[in-house]
Amino acid sequence: MQNGHNMGTEPCGVIVMDKHEGVSSFRMIQILRKMFDTKKVGHTGTLEPLATGVLPVLVGRAVKASEYIMSEDKEYSAVMRLGIETDTEDITGNVIRSDSAIPGEDEVYRVCESFCGEISQIPPMYSAIWQDGRRLHEIAREGGVVEREARKVTVSRLRVKKIDEATYSLDVACSKGTYIRTLCADIGKALGCGAAMASLRRTRSGNFTLDRAHTIAELEDLSVEERRALLGDVYKRQVESAFVQYREIELSDFYHRLASCGAEIYLKKIRTHAEPGETVRMKHDGEFFALGRVEEFPDGTAIRPVKQ
Repeated sequence: MQNGHNMGTEPCGVIVMDKHEGVSSFRMIQILRKMFDTKKVGHTGTLEPLATGVLPVLVGRAVKASEYIMSEDKEYSAVMRLGIETDTEDITGNVIRSDSAIPGEDEVYRVCESFCGEISQIPPMYSAIWQDGRRLHEIAREGGVVEREARKVTVSRLRVKKIDEATYSLDVACSKGTYIRTLCADIGKALGCGAAMASLRRTRSGNFTLDRAHTIAELEDLSVEERRALLGDVYKRQVESAFVQYREIELSDFYHRLASCGAEIYLKKIRTHAEPGETVRMKHDGEFFALGRVEEFPDGTAIRPVKQ
């Protein structure tokens, strides 16, 4: 998974974007494809147009790593408005119910506390989930509604602060697949007055945080060479950090050359041990260059590079 940002090579790496409000994640990808002059660009977890914040973007061969990065947990800063329900579960949707009887602050805190830990969520109709060969939001825009299965998600942190009588800020840490819109709507149902998400900002996705994020406007001010150099710098800092959960194995020059060609590296040859099915970080001269999978082969247990 080595980077290359010379002008004659395809750009490759990870860049953390600070998505602005009013654009879809797909639109961000379209913009970055032009900026880096490659079609191989992908993100690692959709942010709806209303939302802003951390959107890790993979460029070039790095798109192969998306399945490993998308499983990471997330953190959000949101605003919840009580006394309103919409068809999208946020304030951009059509109001389907309103209620002026807003519960007191203590009751709001008590109910919010009950949403910490493992909870069940029914994904919203206005979401990018595939069902029966179509995305739910496509069905919803045609006025359709389909049964959705509840999903187990984990809210590991939920800090709530009153802004005014009907408005509260939420600081949330949660597992992959958690919908903050749905969290707000479900809190509103439990309170009896309804609620909708008024704003959302993703502050962390796995090991990717806002302090390393760039806006489209910042990239527009750079030359193509500067963007590619930035991509390389960000790549070096952050790609390996996405895989810190995997054990590292250092390879000599000889075995690095073999692995770079896709050859399996037998554990007995490099005098190390790993379990079949294990994923490892393959390194050379201290630099991460590939993910490897440990497998059983006719001649013994070996590491085969799977993403490089």
